[in-house]
Amino acid sequence: MVQEFPYNAIPHFPVSTVEGHDGKMIFGYLGGKSVLAMKGRFHYYEGYSMQEVTFPIRVMYELGITTLFVSNAAGGANKDFRVGDLMVITDHINLFPEHPLRGKNIPTGPRFPDMHEAYDKGLIRIAEKVAEEKGIHLVHGVYLGTQGPTYETPAEYKAYHILGGDAIGMSTVPEVIVARHCGIKVFGISIITNIGLSDTPTEATHEEVQEAANQAQPKMAEIFRGLIQNADI
Repeated sequence: MVQEFPYNAIPHFPVSTVEGHDGKMIFGYLGGKSVLAMKGRFHYYEGYSMQEVTFPIRVMYELGITTLFVSNAAGGANKDFRVGDLMVITDHINLFPEHPLRGKNIPTGPRFPDMHEAYDKGLIRIAEKVAEEKGIHLVHGVYLGTQGPTYETPAEYKAYHILGGDAIGMSTVPEVIVARHCGIKVFGISIITNIGLSDTPTEATHEEVQEAANQAQPKMAEIFRGLIQNADI
């Protein structure tokens, strides 16, 4: 049984304003386990505060969620990546101008939460095993989060790569920080939708990013399905 709730029917929930983000919270079962999925997310560049962007994570915590899967579309800053690659996020770099835990500490976690393993290594190992069994090619790397909404310039891609970023995007980092503050384990994956670090960088459009993401989604769904079936969550 699947139940869907539009965001505008949930008290205090923001509403996504980005094309391709429908705005529904979906409850159901997968692999014999109860799951909650968000169809559409909220971004800092839309004008929401960090507290609004990460409010769904707070709701998930109150609902008893213990494991969070996050996904995003990202630009590749690693010369070995190709459009359509699935990048398992091993760590992140936070370049957002506001921190989601700024202000009074909410007692879901400590004032100064540890982030040495933001992305759970055990879940990564299971995802690697699932990918090997399904014949799905994975790459690994560091996700660098920026405010947006502009795509990066060639010079910015080079600078972010020097900083240690393999994929660049405008989401994910705030939600992961709050999830870890709540004690929620995280697995993250980026769909590489364009390559910015090259000798001949190409123009990125929202439509092309969506198309690349749509083509890679079935493989990503296989990874998530395998994680749900095989992980202790």
